[in-house]
Amino acid sequence: MRPEDSSGDGFGVSPPRRPRLRTKLSAVLVAAAAAATPALTACGADYEQGTINIYAAADGFDYITEVAERCSADSSGEYTIATHMLPKEADMQRLQLARRLTGNDAGLDLMAMDVVWTAEFADAGWVVPVPGDMASEIEANTLAGPLETVMWKRDDEPAKRPYAIPMWTNSQLLWYRPDVMKDDLGRRSAPTTWDGMLADARKIGDAGGPSQILLQAKQYEGLMVWFNSLLASAGGEVLDPDDPTKVTLTDTPEHRAATVKALSVMRAVATAPGADPSLSNSDEGTASDGMEKGIGAFEINWPFVFAGIKENGAAGEAQIMGDSLTGFKDIIDATADNPTDPRIAQVNKVVRTKFDFAPYPGIVKGEPARSTPGGFNIGVASTSEQQDLAFKAAACLTDENAQKVYGVRGGTPPTREALYDDAEFKLAYPMSEVIRRQLDEGAAPRPATPRYQDISTAITATLSPAGRWDPERKADEIAAVTQRAIDGEGIVP
Repeated sequence: MRPEDSSGDGFGVSPPRRPRLRTKLSAVLVAAAAAATPALTACGADYEQGTINIYAAADGFDYITEVAERCSADSSGEYTIATHMLPKEADMQRLQLARRLTGNDAGLDLMAMDVVWTAEFADAGWVVPVPGDMASEIEANTLAGPLETVMWKRDDEPAKRPYAIPMWTNSQLLWYRPDVMKDDLGRRSAPTTWDGMLADARKIGDAGGPSQILLQAKQYEGLMVWFNSLLASAGGEVLDPDDPTKVTLTDTPEHRAATVKALSVMRAVATAPGADPSLSNSDEGTASDGMEKGIGAFEINWPFVFAGIKENGAAGEAQIMGDSLTGFKDIIDATADNPTDPRIAQVNKVVRTKFDFAPYPGIVKGEPARSTPGGFNIGVASTSEQQDLAFKAAACLTDENAQKVYGVRGGTPPTREALYDDAEFKLAYPMSEVIRRQLDEGAAPRPATPRYQDISTAITATLSPAGRWDPERKADEIAAVTQRAIDGEGIVP
């Protein structure tokens, strides 16, 4: 099974947080960096004219290295890209980058940035804004959701501008059992709302089928992603997009109603008859495993699960597939890293008889859902002594050829809209049109703020255990802890 990102939790999703974390996390990182000053002096010596150093997370690193070799060769000697691996955990990635940045490491040119880091890195002066011509190209060719994750306006600037270059993105889908739907409900189509999914799960359970809705709800970033998607689908938001210091969870009757509705859905999923008993410990891996074992009627997860069930099914380890995929093992093994062989279409067709996808479910019937995008962007470090050359290298590392490698072979959807019309990409991603719509028309990026890490930590701690609370009271609690995180008061859970 292809693993998810550095967070283990969907590309661009952050890992589980430590139980307690100071709200001024940038200050903590700076202090940690200062403590490491002797080591950083040596790091600065890594600078070499014409060598562009990029630091990237472990997951997807091999594909970045492959593309870097192509870009270096195509530059005709103008530059050579050297790749350096960061840890899998997003907190440790940020810490290592912060140490180098605050240590003025001239050997740090490019960095792969989680989509929620843009505001923090921009306000700290750690990342350089994208030049005008390149910024215009990004804005013209990038899907709306991923584009929003690179935009930020510092207090001394008149308007938002790109502070990074989109590299890859991600969007969660609804995964379901069409065979179970047909047997127990008399239809194969998936529900379009959370209320509809809950009703279907209950009916399936009453008929003796699997009743669990599998998703990510333990105290980590996956829980924040779930809450953010529900909140946006209900018409709410955590912060005012025009004033990231203003909490908008309960500031108006309409916003309060949206927050309460999102929380009510979470409680309904957690307390439904036949609900996942380990919901508060669930993540991407447990959801995927549970679905393959046949205990789930529905699953919310990233697209990696489609490749995973094919690989596990070919080995006879995906119970819901039975032995239907073992005869395709040679094809599946041969196309695991490059699923563009036309024969894979037959495999996909078989998989979808028992494991299919649908758009992320909405809150209000007839109104589109909003889903939280993941992903990574590339930033040019302010410490770089060759920023112009770094931007050239970054442009190559994120062009259509590069994003096709990351998408088709690496399993991470592209940010460039044109690739969604590419025949090989569409073959590898039968769900490509759903992903494109969700990223362009229905994306709900997490709140853009330099204090995002503090906000996420506070909200996920307040929500856990998921659904075991009163939504009305919990709405007030979340608004209060979010405001404290924004204000930098004390220590958040």
